[in-house]
This record gives sequence, C-alpha cells and structure tokens, in this order.
Amino acid sequence: MRCFPFVIAITWALLAVLGPFVLALEPDAIDLKKILFTPDMSSWLGYDDLGRPIWDRLVMGAQTSFIVAMWVTIISVLLGTFIGSVSAYFGGWLDLLVVRIIDVFLAVPGILLAIAFAGIMGPGIENVVIALSVVGWVGYARLSRAQILALKHREHVQAAVSLGTGPFTIIRRHLLPLISAPLIVEATFGIAGVVIAEAGLSFLGLGVQPPEASWGSMIRDGTAYMLIAPHMVIAPGIAMMLAVLSVNLLGDKLRDKFDVRLKQQ
Repeated sequence: MRCFPFVIAITWALLAVLGPFVLALEPDAIDLKKILFTPDMSSWLGYDDLGRPIWDRLVMGAQTSFIVAMWVTIISVLLGTFIGSVSAYFGGWLDLLVVRIIDVFLAVPGILLAIAFAGIMGPGIENVVIALSVVGWVGYARLSRAQILALKHREHVQAAVSLGTGPFTIIRRHLLPLISAPLIVEATFGIAGVVIAEAGLSFLGLGVQPPEASWGSMIRDGTAYMLIAPHMVIAPGIAMMLAVLSVNLLGDKLRDKFDVRLKQQ
C-alpha cells in the first residue's frame, strides 16, 4: 500500500510522456461496426459512441491532463512565489496592494473564475493553461508571503542586509531555500486540483476540443449512454480518481517528511 501512490503517479506520467510514442494508438480511428462495444481482446476498455477505442483515448487524455497540470503548476508556483516573496519583503503599499488583490481572488471560487476566463478566451489547451494559471498563483503567493514575513527578520537575513546584499539576492539565496518545502507540498496538492479543474472545463466544453481526448470530455460524451454503455464513463472516471488520489497521497507523504514536529517525536 505504501508504494501505491508512487506506482500510480509514475504510470500516469509514463503513459502521458511515452504512451503516444511507444504504444500503437489510434485514438481517432472510427469503426462504425464497434459503436458502444463493451471491452474485448482488441480493446481493453471497449469503444465509445463513434466506435473509437477508449483505451487509446484514455492514454491521450492522460497526456492532456499531465501537460495541463505540469504547466499550470509550474507557472502558478513561479508567479505566485515571486509576487508573494517580493510583496512580503518590501512591505508597504506594495504589500497592501498584493493582499487586496489576493483577497479579491479568494472571494470568488477559483473554478468559477477559471470558467469565466476560459469562456472569454475560448476553448483550447493553451487557454485552459492560461485560465487555470491566472487563478492558481494566488495560493502560492499567499503561502510564500506568510513564510517570508516570518523569516525576513532573522539574523542571517539582517547580516546579509548589513553587508549590502541586494534585496532580490537575499530573497533568492537566503529566503527561498527556506520556504521551498511548504511550496513543494502545496504544489503537489495543486497538481491534483488542476487535474480536476481541467476535466471540469473539458466537461463543460471549455477545454480540449474534439477530436483531441480529455478525461473530462470523455465523461461528458459517456453521460448520454450511462445505461447501455457505462464503460464510457467508468474508465476515464477511475483513471482520474486514481491520478488525483495518488498525487494527494504523495502530498501527504511529503508533508509528513518535511514536518519537523513529526521527526522530533
């Protein structure tokens, strides 16, 4: 059970990165004779309403969710950490402005803001990344700001200031290494949230567009055939559940590993 999250997460990453190149996939191949066929030897997970193999589309959906999750997390972490760190270190009107902006974003559910931005920019994987990044940086900015406020008055930082070290050098060399652990844990949980958000946008038609595959759009297409072809929903639903569960479990393990209080017990 301990290895479960690692195995699932690594399998997801390998399918996303290598699956389309190593496996002989035909996610867009339509076979009208196999419409809504249940799983068999030729297709492990059956066929959809257009006769396309669900296994092939599941692998391509894994690539879509992985790409979106990685890009959104990287952009959100970099942007949020930069804004939060600079705001907390310099303080004053800049910090007040950043706090007010963060409060505005936190006042509205992030998924609703993402839906609004995706609706304005239009569907597509690039716009999904932008929409989720616009609302995703807030949590990292808030966390990094709180951490920097607690660390910027420490002795080693004051020593660097007295030696004439520039503020951005202090942030980069003396503060960011100290707050990297909570940011990594937060990013791990953020990946799971992005996977669900991307699937939600694709389910609403605001994400990846046909014929490209996404777990969310696969679930949407299968909802009309729940009674006669439940495998269309079960397969992508279980895949998304396993991916999110494994990432969350990895986040729990990282949090326990970085928690000093648990090490002292």
